[in-house]
Amino acid sequence: MVSRIDKSQVDKIGSVLYWSSIVLAALATLDALYLLIFKLTGNSQMCLGNGGCHDVNFSPYSEIYGIPVSIFGLLAYLAILGILFLEARVKIIKENGPLVNFGIGLVGVAFSIYLTYLEIYVIHAICPFCVASAILITLIFILAIIRLVKQFSN
Repeated sequence: MVSRIDKSQVDKIGSVLYWSSIVLAALATLDALYLLIFKLTGNSQMCLGNGGCHDVNFSPYSEIYGIPVSIFGLLAYLAILGILFLEARVKIIKENGPLVNFGIGLVGVAFSIYLTYLEIYVIHAICPFCVASAILITLIFILAIIRLVKQFSN
């Protein structure tokens, strides 16, 4: 016999997905901000004893047309946070926010894969803060997929 899922249980799952997305995006924002501060100051003590952090963040691949890659990450994470916060307040964002966050997450994961490839095979150094960012955007993307599927199944 198939049991029905209580509507309050579905709402609770949606709430957990929503708040988990906010927490992950906030952590990712802090990580990107940390990387940007490191890039702008060059303070080697911020690497926490990992020389790979410096090698990655001051490689030619750490900028696109002179703009630090961490700025793109910071803007993406702030956009995700903004969309999440506006979902409860603006009807069009509530309807399209999960799809937009899915798109941002997809681009972010693809770019993180490219940057991780560069770290491993070109630069031959690993930045733990960059790895954290890659993990966070992947988790954000997974939650965006789940939220999008949940939205279309309702």
